[in-house]
Amino acid sequence: MNLKRWNVLSLVLGLTVVAAACDDDDPIAPENPGPLTEVSLRVVHAAPDAPAVDVYAEGLDTPLLSDVEYGEVTEYLKVEEGTYNIQLRGAGASASSDPVYETGDLTVSDGDVITAIATGFFASMDDADKFRVLPLFEDFEPVAFGSARVRIVHAAPDAPTVAIDVGNDGSAEILALARFEDTGAAGVELPAGSELQIGIWTGNPLSRVTAFTTPALPDGGELFVIAIGTLEALPRETEGFSLLAAAPTGSVGQIRQNPLVYALHAGPDAPAVDIFVGDLEIVDDISFSELSDGIRVAPGSYRLDFFPHSAGSMRPGGAPAGSFDTPSLAGGQQYLAIATGFLSPEAGEQPFTLAAFVDDLTISETMAQIAAIHASPDAPAVDIGTVTSGTTVDQVVFEALEYPESKPSGGEMIPATSLTLGVAPTGDPNAIATFDVETVDGLRAFAVAAGALNPDAGEQAFRLLVVNTTTMPWTAATINPN
Repeated sequence: MNLKRWNVLSLVLGLTVVAAACDDDDPIAPENPGPLTEVSLRVVHAAPDAPAVDVYAEGLDTPLLSDVEYGEVTEYLKVEEGTYNIQLRGAGASASSDPVYETGDLTVSDGDVITAIATGFFASMDDADKFRVLPLFEDFEPVAFGSARVRIVHAAPDAPTVAIDVGNDGSAEILALARFEDTGAAGVELPAGSELQIGIWTGNPLSRVTAFTTPALPDGGELFVIAIGTLEALPRETEGFSLLAAAPTGSVGQIRQNPLVYALHAGPDAPAVDIFVGDLEIVDDISFSELSDGIRVAPGSYRLDFFPHSAGSMRPGGAPAGSFDTPSLAGGQQYLAIATGFLSPEAGEQPFTLAAFVDDLTISETMAQIAAIHASPDAPAVDIGTVTSGTTVDQVVFEALEYPESKPSGGEMIPATSLTLGVAPTGDPNAIATFDVETVDGLRAFAVAAGALNPDAGEQAFRLLVVNTTTMPWTAATINPN
């Protein structure tokens, strides 16, 4: 890694932890101090692959700061000009071990207010995304009543140039914010006092890729909103692409992407449907076994109204075929919402309903992670397991799965292989249906048992619908019984 780049990072971390050992009103006292300067400095750790480190001042046997991790925002520090030597060791390493890096003598002298953002990939040597520190000198313009000043920083090391749509209303106010750039020292004036939608657009032509819901901005506030994390990680992961809000007093918190919902039609006797939230159509013309596009919504719960498909996007008159509330949808999460049950149930059959499941499937590169969902409204509780010959379930993988539930949380680890799965009434090894399935390493999927076990004329028959959550967008595939 470039020595100069490391020097800046070590200096920032070093000043941070040295100040932690001093009285708040006392500036840092370096070796060979010069005239006192009032330098205010803080650091934001936004390098998603940087390891945790212990930070030492040369000559001390205990670390000034231990286990410095991604996502931290320090307080502002007062710094004298002078000379420092800061040493970095891996978290938990002995104080007598050789440092992984030391700055050598560094001289500092600056009277400005600085937010220094450590970003980029620690392991990269590519100029486009390698590790760096962005020293941003603060100079916010005066804040109008009812507003806040926000400096937006693009510090996500693998995200492209983006446009920013304040309000997420389809009109981008900031057309091109490049990686490692920001919107300027003056800050952007935004309304205070209520939650704010921020849409992120990219591409040529521009298209919306995600959105965020900020907390209510403080009236008169001066904040940094920093895009951090990596697109390679899932939004729910610590390193996932997100926003980090930093006020003068420190971190306001990490803002996750708005939740993403996919709708799956699994009602055996339901026609193609349109789905509305109020007067807004969110899903158009989805038929049995089909998966909708991802629907990005603000966190919260929603009433979904189902209507038989009709031309146009206007809400039809009359009562919907069904109306259901979603669970509370959380930022950073992705959900599968399944429309299942019978529109016209007979005795003992389950009525039309909505069942929603969060994607909390475990991430693994060496195994498939599969969660089973029972969405067959006339089937009893079932066991699902492997079949080696005939129709006998030899080993139960998913036990006592009832309608309409999912098991297990996080999925079941299944080796990458070709296998036959049998679905049998709970406690009975004789399968009522078998399916040939092929899994691959790294697969994350919901295996949805859908359709009518005993279909009447015009009803969809029993089958597996496999919803693959590994890639974006999600996809659904049908596996018919043998």
